[in-house]
Amino acid sequence: MALLKHFATGYTPVLSLLALFLLLVVSFIRRRVPRNFPPGPTPLPLIGNLHQLDLRRLDWSLMGLAEKYGSVFSVEIGPLKAVVFSGYDAVKDALVNHADLLTGRPHIPIFDEFSSRQGVIFSDGKLWQDNRKFVISALRGFGMGKKSIEDRITEEASFLVDVFESHKGQPFETAWILNSAVSNIICSILFGDRFDYDAEIFIQLTSMMNENTRLVGTALLHLFNSYPSLGFLIPGRRKIIENRDKMMEIFDSFFKAAEETLSENSIQTLNEALIMRHQQELRCQDVEIQKRDTLITISDLFGAGTETTSTTICWGLLLMMKYPDIQRKVQEEIDQVIGAGRSPVTEDRKLMPYTDAVIHEIQRFSNIVPLNLPHSTTEDTHIRGYCIPKGTYVIPLLTSVLRDKTQWKTPNEFNPAHFLDADGNFVKRDAFMPFSAGRRVCAGKALAKVELFLFFTTLLQKFHFQAPPGVTDLDTSPGIGLVTNPKPHRVCAVPR
Repeated sequence: MALLKHFATGYTPVLSLLALFLLLVVSFIRRRVPRNFPPGPTPLPLIGNLHQLDLRRLDWSLMGLAEKYGSVFSVEIGPLKAVVFSGYDAVKDALVNHADLLTGRPHIPIFDEFSSRQGVIFSDGKLWQDNRKFVISALRGFGMGKKSIEDRITEEASFLVDVFESHKGQPFETAWILNSAVSNIICSILFGDRFDYDAEIFIQLTSMMNENTRLVGTALLHLFNSYPSLGFLIPGRRKIIENRDKMMEIFDSFFKAAEETLSENSIQTLNEALIMRHQQELRCQDVEIQKRDTLITISDLFGAGTETTSTTICWGLLLMMKYPDIQRKVQEEIDQVIGAGRSPVTEDRKLMPYTDAVIHEIQRFSNIVPLNLPHSTTEDTHIRGYCIPKGTYVIPLLTSVLRDKTQWKTPNEFNPAHFLDADGNFVKRDAFMPFSAGRRVCAGKALAKVELFLFFTTLLQKFHFQAPPGVTDLDTSPGIGLVTNPKPHRVCAVPR
């Protein structure tokens, strides 16, 4: 006992110093980079470049570093080494010109825990290729790009109008209502029906999805991704997993209900198509693993088909309140082309260049996925003169594209003229990348574009949007999250 006591008191400082030394050695070894690796700020042991980064707005910190180190540079977020592509030219070169080399997903702890690297968003390799191919084909088969989906959106827009009218011009928050309306479109494709906005199960799903999207973008979750061993100290990480498990239970109940009534000769929903795939094509593989892959795919589609589009519309109404002259011009065009007697249709867009420009500028300015989703190299890669090893975490920084000073006249201002020529005609811009680009471009891009046009024009056809009485300064700085929502605010929707 005396020997042990002597060991504990006499050698603990030595052992502590030895442990620290070993940590520094491991940190140094992990920091070794190949020749011609992109340059970047000098990292400190253990923390990397965390002292130079604002984890609440990581995109702006990275854009600041790009001004010093160039359009391709490296940075260490704790021990997590990443290569950042900044600016339109560099991001396009990476995602489009080297598309096949950047289709991987890196091992980001919170995304790995949430998805088990399954589904369609955070999966990798052949599983991702197979799932994405199936999902795109199924989305087309169940209405994306067809008249049937336009009719569903028009019908849902009428329910949305009813809710807005019920407030009789008094102030209310739009985020949850818009979220529910847009979510019902993907729900109709997935499950064959919409939900009432006050349905308890619908509120649970959308609330948990929104909470997870917000938490994933917080500073503490960025810290967890760098130091996953600290996960037990981070409540947000536990809440994300708790929400995931509850959502999986709900989606599993939908899965089982559809499975019981499934008819091979009459597949009516995407959920049923996924079940058929689960039963037939994947029968020879681990049933539980494949069922989880199916449920994660359903979750991916539910989330991706809801959050980004509804958030963009929410931004749009806020910006219309802040810029009433722009709102007036949109409504004049709506009155001229559509009038008040019928609902908008997608064909109207061709005759409405100003409205089209405003919607595009809302997407550019709101910049709702600033960091893009994480990419990784699938093999040793040479891009723009630099060597990037296989498996490297790559950040194609969308903020730097949508706010690129070389591409936009007033990048930090809301300006629909970015998409108009001198004669008022709509102009496509190559640097317009809100859906990302390359092989990992948003699978629901076509659906989102139709939703944005029909929901936005319907609302501005029916209402004039203005700030609540007494509110003179509308804040258009973004909130924090994987998807950047506008900060909480209220809207007055005055019938026209």
